[in-house]
Amino acid sequence: MMMKITAPAKVNIFLKITGHKEGYHTLLSRFMQVTDLYDTIRFVPCECDTFTIEGCPGVPRESNTIYRAWKALNEATGDLDLLEFFYHHKVVVEKRIPSQAGLGGGSSDAAAFMRLAKQVCDLKLSTDELARIGSTIGADIPFFIYDCPSANVSGFGEIVEPFDEEPLALEIETPPVACDTAAVYRVFKERFLSDIDPLSFLGWERIPSTRLLERIAEPEKLNDLYPAALLACPRLRDYARPGWFFSGSGSSFFKMRS
Repeated sequence: MMMKITAPAKVNIFLKITGHKEGYHTLLSRFMQVTDLYDTIRFVPCECDTFTIEGCPGVPRESNTIYRAWKALNEATGDLDLLEFFYHHKVVVEKRIPSQAGLGGGSSDAAAFMRLAKQVCDLKLSTDELARIGSTIGADIPFFIYDCPSANVSGFGEIVEPFDEEPLALEIETPPVACDTAAVYRVFKERFLSDIDPLSFLGWERIPSTRLLERIAEPEKLNDLYPAALLACPRLRDYARPGWFFSGSGSSFFKMRS
């Protein structure tokens, strides 16, 4: 059995905040996989005293999304085969997606881990159940669990509706600026939440991504978090250029390849 899986990056073609409840922001966003930028997750035979992850230097195990996904799967299933498997295998991650870049790397890694663990350990979970478990770890994880090239994502990130289009050929540039997601959302809540206007993006979920990027030139109109990210991470202004859009809470910019 092949014990390897790729974990693709994503961009947010648009990201609009729709409200705030229960301590979290709700959103409507078009997520799109970036198929040529991905991490690779492998399960490698190894006698381990405890759950072991290699390839994520500087990330404490307890805060690693893969470790949190393993814990959540254990708690949800109580499956002893899952527990036993990782006494005899370690998780090896080959990282290519930059961290704190708005590209979903940690969420994609966790989702890929869950999908591969379900397969190799024969976990009796539907994709919907896997996505529900994933949503308890991170808002972006359900999109990666469903593994659709493009989707409209809403609610807290748990509602994923595939959108029928091919992923675009994109150029991505990630400046040497780490954007803290929590800080960006905090600034948005303090400075911009009261100004949201759902009528300003009415029907966007039905418009193909190419048309959205061609019609709307201003990245701050497509991504509500961009103005907040500029305040939270002022150095981003040094890397902003006309024709480039902003993904997630940053710090990556993207555009369609010409």
